[in-house]
Amino acid sequence: MATYVLVPGACHGGWWYDDIAAELRGAGHSVHAMTLTGLGPQESAAGINLDTHIDDVVRLLESEDLRDVVLCGHSYAGMVIAGVADRVPERIKTLLHVDAFAPEDGDSAWSLTSGFWHDWYAGGAGADGFAFAPLPILDERTVPHPLATMTQQIRLTGAHRRVPRREYVYCTEFENSPFTQTYERLKDDPSWHVRTLPISHNIVREAFDDFREILLDAA
Repeated sequence: MATYVLVPGACHGGWWYDDIAAELRGAGHSVHAMTLTGLGPQESAAGINLDTHIDDVVRLLESEDLRDVVLCGHSYAGMVIAGVADRVPERIKTLLHVDAFAPEDGDSAWSLTSGFWHDWYAGGAGADGFAFAPLPILDERTVPHPLATMTQQIRLTGAHRRVPRREYVYCTEFENSPFTQTYERLKDDPSWHVRTLPISHNIVREAFDDFREILLDAA
């Protein structure tokens, strides 16, 4: 049986994976759906950056001694799982970026986006300067997201390339997608297995069965 660690995107907690995690557990797999620091109810975003979130996941892998992990990150969490894979590649079997950032050394979510996304990140942080508010279209359970996680540059040594299997899922109908450039960079790279889905960004809501099969295949 496989071990999954599922990391959600901006403004979301582990609850976003609840239904799919339940199905995976029902099939006998071990699943850890993470809520990163600052993304719980009433948590402060002060002092939280990308390194904080990378540390969250590394700490879980080490404290639970998890190995041969399928590490999945959606959207923003692509930044996180890349950093984790660079720190502890020996613990990861498959790195699965789902309509997500797949950064190179020195990238940040800010440097990989522009326009609408910058307006959301920076403009949405006016309340306290630490976190940007969820978009109105998102689930009512979403919470403000720490702004510094978007602006901090990631530092990668190249160790993440030692993960045996790296997969990318690109959602082709996501309007104004910040991930098109990433897809174009990876689609012909033989070190990645890249697939597309004709949906918008919320793969759990729009392509639940496809997502379950992608996760099972990744194991």
